[in-house]
Amino acid sequence: MKINSATDKDIQTKTAKSIPDWLFVIWAGSTALLSYSLVYALRKPFTAAEFEGLQFFGMDYKIAVSIIQLLGYVLAKLLGIKYISELKPEGRLKFIIGSAVLSEVSLLAFGLFPLPYNILALFFNGLSLGCMWGVIFSFLEGRRTTDILASIMGVSMALSSGVAKSLGLYALNSLHVSEFWMPALIGGIALPLLCFTGWMMTKFPAPTEKDIASRSVRVTLNGQQRWELFRKYMPLLIMLFGANLLLTVQRDIKEDFIVCIVDVSTISSWAFAQIDSIATFVMLAVFALLATTYNHMKVLCILLILSTIGMGSLAMIGANFEAYNLPTTIWLFLQSLCLDIAYLSFQTIFFERFIACFKIKGNVGFFIITIDFVGYMGTLAILFFKEFHASHIDWAEFYNNMSIYIGITCCIAFIGSMIYIIYEKYRKSSIDQNNTKNKIVKEIPSNIENETITTNIYLKESAI
Repeated sequence: MKINSATDKDIQTKTAKSIPDWLFVIWAGSTALLSYSLVYALRKPFTAAEFEGLQFFGMDYKIAVSIIQLLGYVLAKLLGIKYISELKPEGRLKFIIGSAVLSEVSLLAFGLFPLPYNILALFFNGLSLGCMWGVIFSFLEGRRTTDILASIMGVSMALSSGVAKSLGLYALNSLHVSEFWMPALIGGIALPLLCFTGWMMTKFPAPTEKDIASRSVRVTLNGQQRWELFRKYMPLLIMLFGANLLLTVQRDIKEDFIVCIVDVSTISSWAFAQIDSIATFVMLAVFALLATTYNHMKVLCILLILSTIGMGSLAMIGANFEAYNLPTTIWLFLQSLCLDIAYLSFQTIFFERFIACFKIKGNVGFFIITIDFVGYMGTLAILFFKEFHASHIDWAEFYNNMSIYIGITCCIAFIGSMIYIIYEKYRKSSIDQNNTKNKIVKEIPSNIENETITTNIYLKESAI
């Protein structure tokens, strides 16, 4: 059995070496992008519906739908902190298929069950899809090409969000599908495709020796190891987790309630897909350029600077919304670009480079699932606040006010994070240099002593 196992490993390594990097990037990147786009097709089409005039036990129905789905999604994130950190490669495909099937069953129940109780079905939709990002990303991490692969997969969130809304609006306006059956229709198309792309990802070759040397081996983490890792970098992670909480809140409000923030009747049903596609290509170009930089420290600093610029711009747009009087399409483009350049940095490249920079024993899935859990808890809190304490405030005004406070706070957190990373890297380098000097000093007396003994023996022999 050992011989067969070793043989399989040798074959896998040779396969990995036989595939050129550019071909693997096209294969793996496109498969991961399509996979997560299909996850969005199972999760986000309902955002195109307004559910106007409907209520759920006194709550606005649209807000209640978002809250119920998010409760399941947040619970999945919480469970995923342990599950994704410990998930072994052989269990990934089963997880993807099981999650996809459960999500579509819940969408069918949403259309089938009577109002208002059908809303409860979306809890299971959120629960089934909450860990999919971490599972799909686990196929890509720990490679020299991970930056570009993660970038391709990450921008799928910007692209597929707009596509999901456009598909939803098309089904509602052109196919005249009910608001309650529209998500199941789109999800039914996505389900078999997602199962197929999940199987395709299991055929990716394992990381090569060069990949491991460049990015370090990725390992699972138990509870104690997760806590030790968090405690070691606690100041940085608190700042980043806090900033990502606010980023997630801002992005979720934009994604789920954009039809309430802007007048969608003034733009085409496919405008969201077109705008997000342009923003996606801009971000992909930026991330592709960063992939050519092998200095992990430099990439971390550039990402934090770009995130600071993006959130600062978002705050400025929010503060001068009426003065600028931007056309709807321009406003949507700037919102997608400024917000997603920061959000996607932490969902894709940042923690991959962070692990490589500080030679951390762990995996990206732990960081991403944790920031997602923290972030979506914030989204739940803001939705409850809007419904019960700010229901009188117009959605556009509410969103722009959020942009100001969240933008400024994130800028402060990102600048603080950059200072911490630079200091920590300098401190680590100083410790390594001191250890090297101490090692040399300890070896010198031993060498002198050996030379003295040899000299004495030579002198005695000469005297004889």
